[in-house]
Amino acid sequence: MQEIKCPKCGEVFQVDESGYAAIVRQVRDKEFEKELSERKAQYLSEKENAVLLAQTQTRQELAEEISRLQAKLAAAESARQLAEADARSRQEKLLSEQEKALSQKDAQISLLNAKITSVQETADKDIALAVSKAAAQKEKQLNEMDRQIYDLTGRIEHAKQETKLREQNIKEQYEERLRMKDEEIAYYKDFKARQSTKMIGESLEQHCETEFNKLRATGFQNAYFEKDNDARTGSKGDYIYKETDPDGIEFISIMFEMKNEMDETATKKKNEDFFKELDKDRHEKDCEYAVLVSMLEPDSELYNTGIVDVSYRYPKMYVIRPQFFIPMITLLRNASLNALRYKQELAVIKNQNIDISHFEEDMNDFKEKFNRNFRLASERFHRAIDEIDKTIDHLQKTKEALLSSENNLRLANNKAEDLSIKRLTKNNPTMKAKFDELSSHDGKEST
Repeated sequence: MQEIKCPKCGEVFQVDESGYAAIVRQVRDKEFEKELSERKAQYLSEKENAVLLAQTQTRQELAEEISRLQAKLAAAESARQLAEADARSRQEKLLSEQEKALSQKDAQISLLNAKITSVQETADKDIALAVSKAAAQKEKQLNEMDRQIYDLTGRIEHAKQETKLREQNIKEQYEERLRMKDEEIAYYKDFKARQSTKMIGESLEQHCETEFNKLRATGFQNAYFEKDNDARTGSKGDYIYKETDPDGIEFISIMFEMKNEMDETATKKKNEDFFKELDKDRHEKDCEYAVLVSMLEPDSELYNTGIVDVSYRYPKMYVIRPQFFIPMITLLRNASLNALRYKQELAVIKNQNIDISHFEEDMNDFKEKFNRNFRLASERFHRAIDEIDKTIDHLQKTKEALLSSENNLRLANNKAEDLSIKRLTKNNPTMKAKFDELSSHDGKEST
């Protein structure tokens, strides 16, 4: 409960919270509206004053700007008038100069027209003369061309006749060659028909061996080319080629396999059917390369190129047609010779390195042995010095002992010299009696 005191009667009465809040809100709203109206009136008056002030300042600025623009306009007008006067004077001067130049140009034009007229007349005469000369020369050239055309026509006719004769001869020769080829084909077909499969293969082998033997004496003096007859491992190739250098070092070896078949063979073999066995033979006979000389797959564009590298299937393996038998050997041989030269140079370098390493090893071994001998000699020297020192110490001790013995002997000698019966029997009555008795006995015997 809140207490409220009446300002008129001074009575104090109590109201609840809601009533008190309503009274406070009424008083506050009334005061707020009053203050708001006062602020609004003040704002309107300040606004009017600011508008009047801004209008006054704007009018002053506009008046100043108008006066400044009027001054600029007057200055521009005077400058324009001066420029117009200057331009008119220059224009009049230019017009006078142009009229003078035009008069000079007219005089020059009239002079040039006269010159052109004279030159035109001279040129017309020259042109007429040149045209007549050109016409005469052209007529002469046309006559010459007609004569050349006639000659060329005759030559062409003659060439046509020769061409016909040559074509006829070529046709006859071609027909003769075709007939011979047909006969040769028929012969080989008959030859193959009469041969067994083994004989067909042996004929290719014989062909390759014959081709090699033609060049063996001149190009392959150090070469070995013989049939592979070693079938201990269950299979063998056809031929083995090996070659050595003048020092007897083998630098190339090739395993050859020759394959051929009859045209009428029902089951056609492929070249790749023999790759695995050929690679096996190459490894068993310790050959570097493997070459299949094949007449198989006669329609294959790949193998008909001549030399086919099949190293992607088996390393260092090639398939060739028979006509590339000798070129293949030559290629591999030259490559191996180059490799041999590089190997020899590498071997020389390795030997030099080995010699250097051996020299260094010998030097290190000598140093180690020398150090060992020096160490042993030094140890023995120090040991001998130690032994000498020990011997010196021992001799010194022996010397001291001998000197001590000598002193003792001297003392003993002195004591022996000082020894007498009287001294021996002193304080010993028994011995004194014995010696006295012995002395008396000796005296009696002497009497």
